[in-house]
Amino acid sequence: MGDRPSIRDVATAAKVSIKTVSRVVNGLDTVAPELRDRVQTAIVELNYVPNTMARSLKTGAGNAVGVVVDSIDDVFFSALVSAVEQRAISLGLGVVVCSSGFDPERERNQLLRLASQHVRGIILAPVGEQLEFLEPYRTSMPVVTVDRSLPGFDSVTVDDYAAARSGVERLVASGHRRIGLIGFDRRIQTARRRRAAYEDVLVEHGLAVDAELVPDVPLGSGAARAALRTVLALPEPPSALFLSNARHASAVISETHSLGRTDLAVVSFGDFSLADAVDPTISCIDQDPYSMGALAFDRLTQLFQNPVLDRVDLQVPTGFVQRSSHLIRIAELAAQPRRRAGKVSIS
Repeated sequence: MGDRPSIRDVATAAKVSIKTVSRVVNGLDTVAPELRDRVQTAIVELNYVPNTMARSLKTGAGNAVGVVVDSIDDVFFSALVSAVEQRAISLGLGVVVCSSGFDPERERNQLLRLASQHVRGIILAPVGEQLEFLEPYRTSMPVVTVDRSLPGFDSVTVDDYAAARSGVERLVASGHRRIGLIGFDRRIQTARRRRAAYEDVLVEHGLAVDAELVPDVPLGSGAARAALRTVLALPEPPSALFLSNARHASAVISETHSLGRTDLAVVSFGDFSLADAVDPTISCIDQDPYSMGALAFDRLTQLFQNPVLDRVDLQVPTGFVQRSSHLIRIAELAAQPRRRAGKVSIS
C-alpha cells in the first residue's frame, strides 16, 4: 500500500466508491450515515491524509484558521473570537467562524468543511465527546479546544469547579439557604462541573440539594426566562440565584426586572453587558474569554511549527467582579415587602 495510503485504499477498506470517500472528506452531507461511518473508520485505521490537504501543507497555501463555537451571538464567544481575529490579522491570517448549535453532528460537519477548505488550524469549543475523525488531519491541521477539554487535544480552559464554588459560597455567606441554579445544560461539560460545585457547597453547609431548583435550560434566552419563572413559583422559592453562564444570565436579569424581583441575591458565572448598569449591579465570576482566545491562538501557532508537541492543558485564572447583587442578605429580605413568588404566572 506504500507509506501514504491513497483515497483508493480508503474506498477499498470501506467498500465504497472513490466518489463517496471524496464526499465524506469534503464534508458533504449527501452521504448516508452508515456509509459515512464506514469511510471515517477506514480513514482513522489507515491514517489517511487527503491529498488536497497534503498539497496545502507543502505549499503553505493555508491562510486562515477556523473557529467553531456553540453560537456566534454568545457574548462569551464573541469576545473569544475577537481575540483570535486580532492575533490572526497580525500574522496575515484570516479567520473562518462557524457555529455548532450544540449539535455534535453539525459540529462534525463544520469541522470537516473547514478541513476541506485547508485552514491552517482550528480553535474549537467542543460539543461532541469524541473527535477521532480528526486524527488524519492532526499533523496538517492542529486543533486547540477552548472552554472545554477533550482527551488527546491541547486545551485552554478555566477551573470551572473552583470558580463556581467561590460564587455559591458568597451566596451562602449572605445567609441564603434556598439557592437556585439557572443555566444548567447537561450536554455541556462546563455546566456539569459548575453544577457539581454548586451541589458540593450546599452539602458541605448542611443545605438540602433540591433538583427543582436546578431546571434543565437548553440554548435560548426564552428557556432561561421560563426556568426562572418555574423556580420562583415553587412552594419554597429561592432567595438567591447562581447563574451558570453569561448568555442565560442576561436573560434572567432582564426577567427579574420585568417581574419586579430585584430582591434576589445573584452571582453570574461570566460578565455580560449591562451587568454594571442595572440596580442592583450584578456580581460576576470573570473568566476572561479574551485571554482564553489569545492563549488558544498562541498555542495553535506553536503547533503550526511543531504539530507533535506534547499535549498541554492551559488554564486562565478567574476573578470575581464584586458588585452588589451577591450582598443582598436573607435577613434584609425578611424585613422587606416583596411580591409573593407563588403569584408569578408561568406562560
